[in-house]
Amino acid sequence: MKKSIFIAGFVFLLIFTLTNIKLDAINWPSEDAVLIRNFGSNDRGKPVLGMIFSGGSSVQAAERGEVVYSRSKNDTGSRLPSPLGAWTAIDHGDGLISIYSRYADPTEGGEVTPLTFVEKNQQIAYPGISGWSSRDGFNFMIIDRRERRWVNPAMIITPVQRLRNPQIHSIELKNAQGQTIQSRNINQGRYTVLVNTISPPAVSGAPGINLAPQRITCLINGAESASLIFESFSARDGSLMIYRNGLVPTRQIYSASPSFEASEVFFTRGQATLEIIVQDIAGNTSNSVIRLAVN
Repeated sequence: MKKSIFIAGFVFLLIFTLTNIKLDAINWPSEDAVLIRNFGSNDRGKPVLGMIFSGGSSVQAAERGEVVYSRSKNDTGSRLPSPLGAWTAIDHGDGLISIYSRYADPTEGGEVTPLTFVEKNQQIAYPGISGWSSRDGFNFMIIDRRERRWVNPAMIITPVQRLRNPQIHSIELKNAQGQTIQSRNINQGRYTVLVNTISPPAVSGAPGINLAPQRITCLINGAESASLIFESFSARDGSLMIYRNGLVPTRQIYSASPSFEASEVFFTRGQATLEIIVQDIAGNTSNSVIRLAVN
């Protein structure tokens, strides 16, 4: 039994390098709030490190645990304003921390009794506005403190509802000089593949809701060139990293907002087929194929 528990924990620590792993361990932090931005979304050149919710009637603990920190918006313990506003951190053991932030300050009408230990689904706050936020709602993050990484909540909770297939808005090639190539006739050389894609919500036309994918795979002539996986962000030597056939700085992947840098490819002379496959957090996929003549 102990051996099985150890193996399960080890697999969890490596989820940023693996795929198709679902650990149904925690619940959603609200029963009625709307997910409007998810983990990995391109926020003007920077990644969203958790989930952003709009509205809702309560903020709930995703799993039982110990409240290790709680801060109100007007906390005088620090002279500096907190970008998180009012926020709470809950320790679930084994280095796993969930953080709830930018919700209504308890001193402004959303009074919740201070807590030291919470059960799964227990209310800990009310959605609202605080910190660097301009919308009614709250933010939710999961951190693996031991491994110094932010974990995609979609890896360990099941999506509330099935999304529609991802949409691939555009695929662009950028040459070594930084020029975007529109023609399907290109010169031999190295190119950056930029993919602009979103995962629409289940309800068509829902305003302001465009979610990041779970994975973007780039294939050249049927062989995988790179797979960009939105499962975790790791802190390494002062930089935030994401997995794309190895850890790559997020500033590189997200620099072409709203697109993602999916791969770097060297095209040789002849005919080439570039295929992009996008998978969302519900397992839906879409693909797009481009045929190139390389001179």
